[in-house]
Amino acid sequence: MEKYLVIGAGAVGSRVARQVAEQGHRAVVVSRRGGGPSHPNIEAHAADAADVATLTRLAEGASAVFNCANPAYHKWPTDWPPIANALLAVSESSGATLVTLSNLYAYGRPRGPMTPHDPLNADYEKAQVRATMWRDALSLHEQGHIRAVEVRGSDFIGPGANAVLGERVIPRVLAGKKVSVLGDVTAPHSWTFVDDVATTLVACAQHESSWGRAWHAPTNAPRSAVEAVNDIADVAGVPHVKVGAVPKAVLRVGGIFNPLLRELPKTMYQFEVPFIIDDTETRNTLHLSPTPWNDVVAQSIAVFR
Repeated sequence: MEKYLVIGAGAVGSRVARQVAEQGHRAVVVSRRGGGPSHPNIEAHAADAADVATLTRLAEGASAVFNCANPAYHKWPTDWPPIANALLAVSESSGATLVTLSNLYAYGRPRGPMTPHDPLNADYEKAQVRATMWRDALSLHEQGHIRAVEVRGSDFIGPGANAVLGERVIPRVLAGKKVSVLGDVTAPHSWTFVDDVATTLVACAQHESSWGRAWHAPTNAPRSAVEAVNDIADVAGVPHVKVGAVPKAVLRVGGIFNPLLRELPKTMYQFEVPFIIDDTETRNTLHLSPTPWNDVVAQSIAVFR
C-alpha cells in the first residue's frame, strides 16, 4: 500500500483520492473544511494548503502530492503563490512527486489545437500565475530537487464540477428553457470530463516516464455550445432548446458587482474562437482515452434529476 497526499477535495481531488483508494492505496485528503470521499482507505484533514509544517507532516512517506487546490479565480495572484511555494517545499523535503492539476490558460489565444509543448505566451496576470507555477516546478525538477509533472485540461464537465455546462445549463435544458452561454455559440470547444482528469493525474503519479513535463487529459472531440446543449437534450430525451450568447453589455454591468464577471473580458477568447485541446501524446504514450461523450453527458445530467 502506497500513500498519496491530495490537496483539495473538489471534483477532481475527490476523484483522485477515490481512485488511489480503490487501487488499495492510502489517500490523505487536505482541504479547508476537512472533507473528502467516504472510503476505508481515505482520511481527511482540515488545513491550509499553504501551511508547510502541517503538509510536511502529512506528506511523510507519501509517494506523490497531488495539487488539486482551487483558489477563487479572482484571487489567483494572491492565493496561488503561497500554495505553490508550500507544495514545492513539501515535495522537496518529503521526496514525493508533485503532480499538479492545471488548465490551458497559460497558452493564451490559440492559433490551432493546443499541445503540451506550446509556449506559455498568455499576457494576462492570472494566466501568468499558472505559467510561473509550472516553470518553478520544472526548474526544480531539472535541478534534481523534486520530481514534478503537470496535467492540463480544458473546461471541465461532469458531476461536482463548477462547469459551464453545469447548473446554469442542464436544469434549463431539462425544463425546456432557453440557454445563454458565453461567446460564439458555434465555435468548436473542448470539454474535459473530471473523471478523465483524475485518471491522468493518477497515471502520471505512478509512471516515472511521465515526469518532468506537462500532459493533456484525454478529451472527446470538440463540441460547440449549440452542439453540446443539443447533445444534453438528446441524451436526456427532451426537445432541443434555443441557445444564445450572453450580451457583452450584461457582462460589463455584472462585472461592476461581481469579481468573477469582471475577469471575463481577459479570457473571453476561449469562447470566441476554436478552443481545442490536442491529447494525442496522452493517448499514444500513456494509453489513456476519454470516457465516451454520451456517457459523460449522461453522468452530468444525472446530478440534476
